[in-house]
Amino acid sequence: MKREKIAIKTPEQVAIMHHGGKILANVMGQLIAAVKPGVTELAIDQLAEKLIRAQGGEPGFKRVEGYTYTICISTNDVVVHGIPGNYAFKPGDIVGIDCGVYYKGFHTDMSESTIVPDEGFIPAESSVKFLNLGKQALDEAIKVATIGNHIGDISKTIQDIVQKKGGYSIVRSLIGHGVGRELHEAPEVPGYLVGKIENTPLLREGMTIAVEVIYNMGGAEVVLDHDGWTIRSEDASLAGLFERTIAITKQGTMLLT
Repeated sequence: MKREKIAIKTPEQVAIMHHGGKILANVMGQLIAAVKPGVTELAIDQLAEKLIRAQGGEPGFKRVEGYTYTICISTNDVVVHGIPGNYAFKPGDIVGIDCGVYYKGFHTDMSESTIVPDEGFIPAESSVKFLNLGKQALDEAIKVATIGNHIGDISKTIQDIVQKKGGYSIVRSLIGHGVGRELHEAPEVPGYLVGKIENTPLLREGMTIAVEVIYNMGGAEVVLDHDGWTIRSEDASLAGLFERTIAITKQGTMLLT
C-alpha cells in the first residue's frame, strides 16, 4: 500500500464537505428513484447535473480530465466508470450510479446500486441477495472506521462479508480512496486486506475517505472496454457498487454522503 501524505481536514473543511455531501446524497436518492424501465442512462446523467447545479454544487466528475459526464453508470456486468449511453433500462437490470459533487473547493463521492423495478415484477432472489450483502458490507465497514483503528479494519470487514459470507469476489484492481480537495487522495482504501492490519494507515481525526465495496457475482477479473473508461467483469457476471464518503471525528464516524 502506498505511503503518500494523508491530508487532514479542519473542522471547518469537514463542515464544507458535509454540506456538499448532503447535496450529493439528496441527488443520489432522486437518481435511484428515477431508474425505471425505458429510462436511459443518459437521462439519468442529465438529471444528475441539473439537480446538482440547482443546489449550488458542481458535478465533480466533470473536473476529471477527459471525462464529460456527471455520473458513471454501471449496468449489469459493468463494474465501474461506465459512460452513460442510450441504453434503456429493463426490469431486473442491476444499475450502479457513481456520482461526485464539488462544493466550495472540496469533493464528495458516492455510489449506490439498485434493481430496476416494474409493476408486478419480482426480481431474482440471487440479485436481491447480491445487493443486500454489498450494502451490509459497506455499513459494517463504516462502523469500524473510527479513531485508533486502521484502514485494514475497513478492508478486512468488507472482504469477510463479501467473500466469506456471500461467496462473491472483491475486485482487487479497484479500491476506495481519500477524498477532499482532490477527488482521489491518499490513503488507498482496499476492499481486501493485504498483510497485517497494524501495518495499514492509522485512522486519525480529520481524515476524509471514500469507502467502496466493488464486487462481482462471478470472478474478480475485469476488462477495459474499447471506450477507455468502462470496466466490465471479465466473465460477464453481474457487478455491484456501494460507496460513501465519511469523516473520522472524535465523536465517531461522520457520514458525509
